[in-house]
Amino acid sequence: MKVLVLGGGGREHAIVNALARSPSDPEILAAPGNPGIAEVARCLPDLDPTDVTAVVEAARENEVELVVVGPEAPLVAGVVDGLEAAGIRAFGPRAGAAQLEGSKAFAKKVMEEAGVPTARYRVVGDAEAAAAVLDEWGFPVVLKADGLAAGKGVLICPDREAADEALAIFFSEKRFGETEVLIEEFLEGEELSLLAICDGERAIPLAPARDFKRIGDGDTGPNTGGMGSFSPVPGVDPGEVGRLSVEVHRPVVDYMASTGEPFHGILYAGLMMTGGGPKVLEYNVRFGDPETQAVLPRLSSDILELFLAASEPGGLEGSEVAFSDDWAVTVVLASAGYPESSSSGDPITGLEEAAVLAEVVHAGTALEDGVVVTSGGRVLNLTGLGPDIATARRRAYDAAEAVQFEGRQMRSDIAAGLEGTDGE
Repeated sequence: MKVLVLGGGGREHAIVNALARSPSDPEILAAPGNPGIAEVARCLPDLDPTDVTAVVEAARENEVELVVVGPEAPLVAGVVDGLEAAGIRAFGPRAGAAQLEGSKAFAKKVMEEAGVPTARYRVVGDAEAAAAVLDEWGFPVVLKADGLAAGKGVLICPDREAADEALAIFFSEKRFGETEVLIEEFLEGEELSLLAICDGERAIPLAPARDFKRIGDGDTGPNTGGMGSFSPVPGVDPGEVGRLSVEVHRPVVDYMASTGEPFHGILYAGLMMTGGGPKVLEYNVRFGDPETQAVLPRLSSDILELFLAASEPGGLEGSEVAFSDDWAVTVVLASAGYPESSSSGDPITGLEEAAVLAEVVHAGTALEDGVVVTSGGRVLNLTGLGPDIATARRRAYDAAEAVQFEGRQMRSDIAAGLEGTDGE
């Protein structure tokens, strides 16, 4: 069967690789794709994933039987609605359900009404209203852009000076184009990423992962889209995964179904494991990046069958999702200037050597005169697999060291200090 994957980043490359491992041997297309994806799939580089009409036309012209939507922007734009109206099967939520990521204020409302544990918050529309809340609450606090911000719209503010700078970014500079901002209590604990595949009626959790959002070692510097991840997570066994999913996925799936906006696709719960129990930091409505790069290489179930089942109401009934016992560690290589800016056009060497050691996933690359070059902030993801975390980590970092480009950035502490711990 023909499958079209929308997107051109590391998450989409990992999805394409997982589809290529399917026993069904699907013919894979990708739009726009990237040089790494092009080694596995046929790319449609001129197709804009957020142009609903163009996506529907391309799917028809290429006789696509399933469209898998990678990024959040096409989902919020209604690409699944358009495809379904045209009779084309799609994996992902419709626009109404995608508001769980498209609006943090909407997601908070759903959490409150569905009884999902989350941080205390206020929604403000201007700097004056924000200042009043900050006077009442004190510090530290977290400020979040209400809309899509490519993983960069969350600012942790330890004091009033940092908060004033954040408010200037949101309301004066309007860096993310938002009109509303969430002020949220600062939660302490360990973060956990837990994704579930949903069919509108049920949620089946995937293997847990942990990601690293700050640019620098020791969780220093500004937030990024993610600088690395690993899976499984010590102490989070299958029983705990099931309990967490009942608490953070199932109520949302039930709530969305009750509103007439059933949730199909991937529901990502970003959790903070606090001393008072798990609390949801955010929901995403698609595979997380870079968690996907660590989770999918461990998947032993047929991902194509899961995608097809989840696209049908109740289609996952009786389905199980299985993972290997391997550990996976993903290291992200970023370009010079990231996350404030990014360098493009820098030649990349060592990709073939790295591929011998780990799964090489292209996130922000381009092809110029036959040479792979940088073309974005996060450039490559290197995922090492192994029977223990030390082996997986060594393979990931050996692969990362094999790759070179001008201004290369990476964290050296992804999954550090976990040697000797048990996984699931």
